[in-house]
Amino acid sequence: MIRIVALTEAGARLGQQLQAQLRDSELWVKPKPFADKVQGAFTDGDALILICATGIAVRTLAPVLVSKHDDPPVLVLDEAGRFVIPLLSGHEGGANEWGREVSNLLAAELVITTAQPYLQPVYSVGMGCERGCPEEHLRELLMACLEQAGLSLGNIQSINSIDIKTDEVGLITLAESLDKPFQTWNAETLNTVDHLLNSHSDYVFKTVGVYGVAESAALIGSSKATDREAELVLVKQKTAKATCAIARSYPALG
Repeated sequence: MIRIVALTEAGARLGQQLQAQLRDSELWVKPKPFADKVQGAFTDGDALILICATGIAVRTLAPVLVSKHDDPPVLVLDEAGRFVIPLLSGHEGGANEWGREVSNLLAAELVITTAQPYLQPVYSVGMGCERGCPEEHLRELLMACLEQAGLSLGNIQSINSIDIKTDEVGLITLAESLDKPFQTWNAETLNTVDHLLNSHSDYVFKTVGVYGVAESAALIGSSKATDREAELVLVKQKTAKATCAIARSYPALG
């Protein structure tokens, strides 16, 4: 359970915004008694978003801290929603990763005070196409997808597909012309990210053994680069001849 705690009216408005976007969350506005309520939620293992000064958060939680291996994650936000600070259990409890998700929701600045702050995401492209698809067609699709995702070619680490496309000339020449690695993955590897796909195609599965080439390949390309689970930032986009998706992952902290 996520407990969002606000102490001011401005904080309450920010809390309402977060509650609408976060599953299994509950907003507490000026709870009384404040310390008892917050300490109780923390002790019960609830993740906390405290919209207040860091000093208040520290003084409130200090009496109930156990260890970084046992304490739930805690984020502190200013009432304007400009900054997100993972306060407790940054590594072990996942507060750093969670803070990144919340900062993305708010378009806020993530302030990580643990080792290796401000990690840059690794973006990977996944593409599928019919046999003999021209490089020009693939390039146009890729550029349209990058624009839609708000990214540039400089953000992209690799172009990925299924192993039956190892000799696909259009994909090979596209990657070479963009100076990007072209990587292919077998169906067994691609199927490990089925649970992360936005869409599943039974037709594609019957044809090549995976439920989606572009999304799966993008996810695997990104996750293999960081050894971390990836997420889709642009779901499969389709033309008459090709598909394209974009995924990202973050390097491990610490």
